[in-house]
Amino acid sequence: MEEKVIEIGTVSPEDVLNDIDNSKGASVSGQDKDTQGFDEKEKDEAEQKGVNIPSFFKKESEDSKKEEESRSIYDLLEEEIMKSDMPDGDKAKRLSRLLKIRSKKVNIMLTGATGSGKSSTINALFDMDVAKVGVGVDPETNTISKFSLDNLIIWDTPGLGDGVENDEKITREIIAKLNEMDADDKPLIDMVVVILDVSSKDLGTSYDLINNVLIPCLGDEAKERILIALNQSDIAMKGTHWNVEKNEPDEVLKEFLKKKAASVQKRIKEGTGLDIKPICYCAGYKEDGGEQRKPYNLTKLLYYIVKAIPRDKRLALADNINNDADNWLYDDNESDYRGGTKSGFCDTVWDCISDGAESGAEIGGEILGIPGKIVGGVVGCAVGAVKGLFTAIFG
Repeated sequence: MEEKVIEIGTVSPEDVLNDIDNSKGASVSGQDKDTQGFDEKEKDEAEQKGVNIPSFFKKESEDSKKEEESRSIYDLLEEEIMKSDMPDGDKAKRLSRLLKIRSKKVNIMLTGATGSGKSSTINALFDMDVAKVGVGVDPETNTISKFSLDNLIIWDTPGLGDGVENDEKITREIIAKLNEMDADDKPLIDMVVVILDVSSKDLGTSYDLINNVLIPCLGDEAKERILIALNQSDIAMKGTHWNVEKNEPDEVLKEFLKKKAASVQKRIKEGTGLDIKPICYCAGYKEDGGEQRKPYNLTKLLYYIVKAIPRDKRLALADNINNDADNWLYDDNESDYRGGTKSGFCDTVWDCISDGAESGAEIGGEILGIPGKIVGGVVGCAVGAVKGLFTAIFG
């Protein structure tokens, strides 16, 4: 399977991350500098002044960059462990822990009415261009589709609302999948993301699914494993209150979305007693003859997905995030979703690399905002590599 390409940035919280910076800067040897007359700093200055850079240097730099970008997050962590100066026994223990995490699969189910934007949502969130497409029980019928991105599995259910008989069939398949167990005799589906059209007045079918199928099947874990997402916020109120320039709702639309989310939350609570707060967002779409609409609050949606996934499985998400930086630019600024998402992944790295003596929130340097050299060596470098990777995506 072709590996996805993401840009890995560099991070340097004092001396903790010097090693990783030095290793990334080693793609051009001293001999290259002497023969070509440029080091990295001189190259940048020369390009800014319009000076012609020898093609050999450019090719060397580009090839090194592509090789660096093509590695998965697991490869980065393995490299940091192997090049550390820790005893072989400690390396083996950490590599064993990494191997176990690398084998973990994340299974996410998407449900929702026809036209709610399930496909645009998974395309915006994840690198679906490299997904392997499978099918459910019967490939000749309208059934649950399976998309595999390495260890990330997306189960895309057919849209509801196209007829009672069809809805009943889809519902039975959803129930069967929610009751399926994995190899460790644990529920196969880690979480369910319910996509609703925020501009729709008829959500009865979706309420029936949530209240009468999903929550009863998931039982006591329903609140932690169900995420309600209200898509197409940009076309609510007929799209007249969307600020296209800022790619965000105006004050009138913000109030409408707030009330809509509260209404959905109340309806679910009245039916089940479960208090689930929906997320309003826009996955982005392409109008006929128009330009691609940029997503809004997609970062918030990803943050809550990461938060719901068990810590030891999160890197399966990290390795498959859509690397289009424009997808993550706009949100409601109610919280630091980017920082929270990075921290969620760094927690997993901490569990994998360290001995677990301290919590992930105490990883030091500038990585998570904690001052000084609380940790160093392989832990600091590994977490720095992860943080740099997501800084390249999220900014």
